Amino acid sequence: MANLKESLLKEQNRLEKILRKAEKQLKDAPQGTMRLSSSKKQVQYYHCMPGEKKNGRYLPKTEEQLIQRLDQKSYDEKVAKLAGKRLAQIRRITKDYEEDEIEKLFSDEHIERKKLISPIVPTWEQRVEKWVSEDYIGKEFQEGTPVILTEKGERVRSKSEKILADYFYRNKIAYKYECPLHLKGYGMVYPDFTFLSRKTKQEIYWEHDGRMDDSVYAQNAVRKILAYEENGIYPGESLILTFETEKNVLNTRIIERLVHRYLL
Repeated sequence: MANLKESLLKEQNRLEKILRKAEKQLKDAPQGTMRLSSSKKQVQYYHCMPGEKKNGRYLPKTEEQLIQRLDQKSYDEKVAKLAGKRLAQIRRITKDYEEDEIEKLFSDEHIERKKLISPIVPTWEQRVEKWVSEDYIGKEFQEGTPVILTEKGERVRSKSEKILADYFYRNKIAYKYECPLHLKGYGMVYPDFTFLSRKTKQEIYWEHDGRMDDSVYAQNAVRKILAYEENGIYPGESLILTFETEKNVLNTRIIERLVHRYLL
């Protein structure tokens, strides 16, 4: 499972916060426990203390605050017990667990041994190579459209797309340019760039909207973004968005930050 250790560590952090809160509340909890008894559709409360009578002392409604605190204590104890149990399980798993352990077995083999082995689990590099080699038909260029070529020799539609493509190419980040994607309720779209995420092992899309000061263009861009979201593709997760206007051009520092955040 992709990113299992990262997910487990996040869950560990969440459980640790829960456990600390429950233990803090238990420090100020009253002694003893509370027993509930239902009789003739009436609920009665009893305060049970160690060493005293088994059934406990009846608590009238005038002691509502004590009833509430004892009930909270019972709940907090259950939360602390369960959180502690799950934390112990997660810590045992993450103690010596590493991502892509099986893939690394092949990667660590001698180069000559690799020639003789057919890996049970393909390496990440092998998966990316297979993904990149898949054929697809991109969006056609209209006649008369300026010819803009990337360092890779690939034709793109704008200087900004060339900047992006050249950055990916120089940094050896595999991508597909304008690979078709069907969005339900919208139709076929051609994301500027499609990547295979090393973190999630799923595809991630990059849309660059370069004329956001054009009201018609901006409206269409927003409509497409909404279509992505309606298909479960959300910005900041599996959709990267960059924008430009005439006065605000594409910032290469932003490209670098986005790449390190989502692609590396």
